[in-house]
Amino acid sequence: MTIEDRDDIRLIVKIAQLYYEQNMTQAQIAHEQGIYRSTISRILKRGRELGIVTIAINYDYNENLWLEQQLKQKFSLKEVVVITSGSEKEEEQLDIMGQHGAQLVERLLEPGDIIGLSWGRAVQALVENMPQSSQSRQLICVPIIGGPSGKLESRYHVNTLAYGAAARLKGESYLADFPALLDNAMIRNGIMQSEHFKSISTYWENLDIALVGIGSPAIRNGANWHAFYGSEETDDLQVRHVAGDICSRFYDINGVLVQTNMNEKTLSIEIHRLKQARYSIGIAMGSEKHSGIIGALHGGYINCLITNRETAESLLE
Repeated sequence: MTIEDRDDIRLIVKIAQLYYEQNMTQAQIAHEQGIYRSTISRILKRGRELGIVTIAINYDYNENLWLEQQLKQKFSLKEVVVITSGSEKEEEQLDIMGQHGAQLVERLLEPGDIIGLSWGRAVQALVENMPQSSQSRQLICVPIIGGPSGKLESRYHVNTLAYGAAARLKGESYLADFPALLDNAMIRNGIMQSEHFKSISTYWENLDIALVGIGSPAIRNGANWHAFYGSEETDDLQVRHVAGDICSRFYDINGVLVQTNMNEKTLSIEIHRLKQARYSIGIAMGSEKHSGIIGALHGGYINCLITNRETAESLLE
C-alpha cells in the first residue's frame, strides 16, 4: 500500500467516523474539513465499497420483511403486506390484516382516484380500519360487482363497503342497484343496457385502485358463499378445475379464466380490467384460499397482496 493509499484510507475512516458515529451532516463535515460536500458523499460511498463501513439491518424489527420481499420477487408484485397475529381467531387476524391494509391504501391513494371494491369479510375489515379523512380528496368509490342473491349480512355487502369507504375518505360513492347473479342471460343483458349500469361500468373501465377479496371453491359450503350465491349450483366449479375467483370471475390454478354456468348470468367487472388499475390489491388468508390466491397471482389479476404469515409461507413453497 502506498503512502497515498494510506492517506486515502485515513481520510475515509475520519469522514466515516464524523458522519456515522458523531452524527454530523455532510454539510457540516464539508465546512469543518474544507472539502466539497459532493466529495464527502463520494468518500462515504467509497468507504462502503471497500468494506470500511458496513451497514447491517436488524430484520427482527420486522420479522415478515423477508417474506414480503420474496413474494414481491416471485410474483412480480408492487406491494406486499404480511401480518403476524398472536391470536388464532380468524376475526382477530382479519382485523389486523384490515389495519395494515388500510395503512397501505392510505399510502397509495392519490387525489381523484376511482376506487373499486368487491364484497366479503376481508374487504370489510380493511374498510372498517380506514382512517377518517379530515378533508375531501375528490375520490370516487364504486362496487365492482353486483349484490348478493341470498341473505348476506349487510356489513359484508359491496354497497355497504363502497359507501363506508367513501364516507371515511370523504369521497363520493355510487352504488350498484343490481344483483351479481341473475336468473338468466336475458335479464342480465337487459340490465346492461340501462343507464345506471352503463354509468357504473364506466368507472370500472377507469379504475385506479381495486380492493378485492379472493374466493375459492373450498369455501363453497360456508355461510357467506351460500348467502351470496343463494341456491345457485356450484358443483361444476370442481369439475372445471376452478381454483378461485375474484368478483365471481373464475380461473384455474394458472390464472386462466374458466367458463362456468354462471358466466352468462353474472354482472361484475371483467377480470382483465383489474390489470389496468394502478394498484389491484388482493386481501385474503388461509389454507382454503391458497389455490385462489395462487391463481390470482399467476393470472396477474392482483399486483398487491395482503395476507398472514402462514399463507405467505405456503405461497413460497
